[in-house]
Amino acid sequence: MHIKLRKINSISGVIEVPADKSITHRAVMLASIAVGDSVVENYLPSDDCNRTIDAFCQMGVDMKIDQGNLYIKGGGLNLIKPQVGRYNIYAGNSGTTTRLISGILAGQDFETVITGDDSLSRRPMQRIIRPLSKMGARISSSSGGLLPLVINGNPNLRAINYNNDESTGQVKSAVMFAGLYADGATVYSEPVKSRDHGERMLKAFGADIKIDRNSITIYPAERLIAQDTVVPGDISSAAFFIAAALIVPGSNLTIKNVGINPTRNGLLEVLEKMGADITLTNIREVSQEPVCDITVKYSKLKAVNIDAVLVPRMVDEIPVFVLIATQAQGVTKISGAKELRVKESDRIAAIASQFTKLGAQVEALEDGFIVNGTEGVNFTGTMLDSFEDHRIAMTLAVASLIAEGETTIKDSHCVNISFPGFYEALRDVCR
Repeated sequence: MHIKLRKINSISGVIEVPADKSITHRAVMLASIAVGDSVVENYLPSDDCNRTIDAFCQMGVDMKIDQGNLYIKGGGLNLIKPQVGRYNIYAGNSGTTTRLISGILAGQDFETVITGDDSLSRRPMQRIIRPLSKMGARISSSSGGLLPLVINGNPNLRAINYNNDESTGQVKSAVMFAGLYADGATVYSEPVKSRDHGERMLKAFGADIKIDRNSITIYPAERLIAQDTVVPGDISSAAFFIAAALIVPGSNLTIKNVGINPTRNGLLEVLEKMGADITLTNIREVSQEPVCDITVKYSKLKAVNIDAVLVPRMVDEIPVFVLIATQAQGVTKISGAKELRVKESDRIAAIASQFTKLGAQVEALEDGFIVNGTEGVNFTGTMLDSFEDHRIAMTLAVASLIAEGETTIKDSHCVNISFPGFYEALRDVCR
């Protein structure tokens, strides 16, 4: 599927973006292994999250959907072996499903096979295989750390002290989930604090967990207690509309009910330094997560640099941040973002190649970008490739709003991975 887009006059209105993908995954997983009935309100029914829901339904968890909410009857920490075909769990394109669920499967008393689509099958899984194997799970991969993964669980995992040299919320959550099944205190440390939805949610579900800056200690659990979770809007989805309002002259847009977790708000912090006209109102806490409304107006921006300390707090927003940087005055350098090489696509190569087609000056580095920005510069519309990566497709769609002529995006349907209805939402605020 291709989509054709054209330059617009402005962005305005009041919108809400879909629910947070990271929080939805974790809420479904923890509610599934808790005891009792949980409700996940405003969950994200995207392709990725549906893979998590399907996986736990296959393992005996009773779920139903009613009026946009997910009702989950948790059966406790011990699941049943899935019985669907040779590949017991199909994760589709979802790296979050694969990595997080592996931590729970590591503590089961059965064998599970996880497979995925072509894109997911190229993404590295050694990062979870290493710690979970140290804990006593037997995990094999016939492809050198790629899918399919065969996980032979161990209900009596070993507690470990794991010091990761990368900051990644997915590995952290996998190890913490496995720690629920361990024989003692499991300690996980990382150089920079990555997204902490897992820690917040584990506490809410009754897990014994202690946090000391970038180090987490989790103790084995006899059971988790069911909890209701209200999922806020996803800051990573809001980022595309924030970018659109900043770069299209005359724009004024309000995005309601957006999660602003401090481990995820790096984009807002950087944009403030760039001189962006962004106002946060109605700040409150919902289900252990800070939430607010965000108003964005077109702004003249100045270039800034981003390094490895900030990257974990905005890693999913870097593709669209590069777009914003093309419209800022000066040179922006992004470093410490090598993780982008092994996402749904090689996002560094993808962004550099497609923005060059549009006429931007974007140089790919091994771990980031150099962007030569020019305030208010227009692009030239052309045929662009999403590489079947949802964040690349949405970034290019926003770029088309300031491109002269027609822009065509190949494989545009991939936005459904995280943002069903994205193009309709974008049209609704375009003037």
